[in-house]
Amino acid sequence: MKYNIEEIMSEHEYAYPNEMGGYLLHGGLDKDGEYISPRTLKRWEAVESWKSRLLDQGYSLIDGSTDLLKYGNYPNIPQAKYLLNLSLGKFLWDSLTVTGVIEARGQALAEITAPDFQKIIVEDISETAVAHMNSGLFIAHGFDEGGDPNSKKGAHDQMWFAARDLLFGKKAFPEPDIPESLARPQEGAEMPQIPVEYEGIISLLMNVLMIEIRAESFFSYTMELASSPDVFKDNRVNANLASEMISRIQKDEAIHVAYLAVIISELRSFTFKTLEGKEIIGAEFIDPIWDKMVTWHGKINIEESKAISSKNFENLLQKNQTSNTRVKEFHSLAD
Repeated sequence: MKYNIEEIMSEHEYAYPNEMGGYLLHGGLDKDGEYISPRTLKRWEAVESWKSRLLDQGYSLIDGSTDLLKYGNYPNIPQAKYLLNLSLGKFLWDSLTVTGVIEARGQALAEITAPDFQKIIVEDISETAVAHMNSGLFIAHGFDEGGDPNSKKGAHDQMWFAARDLLFGKKAFPEPDIPESLARPQEGAEMPQIPVEYEGIISLLMNVLMIEIRAESFFSYTMELASSPDVFKDNRVNANLASEMISRIQKDEAIHVAYLAVIISELRSFTFKTLEGKEIIGAEFIDPIWDKMVTWHGKINIEESKAISSKNFENLLQKNQTSNTRVKEFHSLAD
């Protein structure tokens, strides 16, 4: 269960390139036209091997599903359709644009080097996902998100822009404001048992996993909107292509959720050497922070964002309405 960086980064043989919306993108199609994600010739095999090892040892895998999210996307599907059919689609164009820009930032993962966890873990970790963070897992993830700088092919950033352009056009609306970060804010050390550089990587892993889980919810949401026959009625061919493009991103992101869930689960199972010279099971100091991470990403941040967005939608509808009913109609479609 040891893999080198060349194996983790290895690609399938593609019969056709991944091209859509004027963009040349990573991955490719097989002879039957089915999409194959980049850098997954051995990566999926490796992650499944590490997961099986963990489960065979009697440990559990943390939940990496959208069940962790207390709320769905806002506006919901009926509200989104209501806005789109009023030609008020900037909210979706903005979301697709912001997602693409944030994905581009994800390339920074390829530049991260994790500290040697074997130095603070009692058990041998050589045949685990934790030991392979610097052996291709971070680089592959970063290249998936923001692209391989040595390639002319776009990655998830451009795939989101392609979906946006297919739905609305490249310059349909002014550029939106881009948030500085999607990570849970943190003040001070939350894992004082271990050195700060190790805590930083564990917090990064948990934040990125929750961001990926929130993205999974957005995939389903945008694909449902793009493929619905009652919106984008004059642009159905391109809208269906946009839905297909997003499904390809979704397929790519599955390996990210899988390996991050395995790494965090492995870390929970290990025995750590503390700064005080004692030993502690990872779950004892990881689980409380994971619970905070889930609560912030799955509830608190969504509630805060919804409060702001709701007021913005009310102002937009009041500005564009021909009667006094649009705000009420919009809210009547709430879950």
